[in-house]
Amino acid sequence: MTSLLDLDPVQALLAQTALKRTLFASTSRYYGLDTATLEGPGHPPIVFVRRRFLPPPARFQTIQEHTVIQGERLDAITAQYLADATLFWRLCDANRAMRREELTETIGRRIRITLPEGVTGSAL
Repeated sequence: MTSLLDLDPVQALLAQTALKRTLFASTSRYYGLDTATLEGPGHPPIVFVRRRFLPPPARFQTIQEHTVIQGERLDAITAQYLADATLFWRLCDANRAMRREELTETIGRRIRITLPEGVTGSAL
């Protein structure tokens, strides 16, 4: 068993507080998800990220809409509105898209640009 004295100071602080370590950056859709381990006889343990459930669209406050034009890519739309192309998954969540291609397949589709999940304009 590891005691707090065996840990480096940062690890000891984390162990004493409610802070949760995560494998993913705060901008990742997997941030804050727990991991689990699958163990089987004769096989090395497999660590995996627990399932992420898609949030209901009602948890997102729309701040604007974007109409898709020919040749647009979701990463470019996301960079334009959220200033970070890697946050495309937020638009997918807010628009109930399981595949990111769904959002730009249809010319003229209106994509909801939203605040992050659970954040409302009154909270700002």
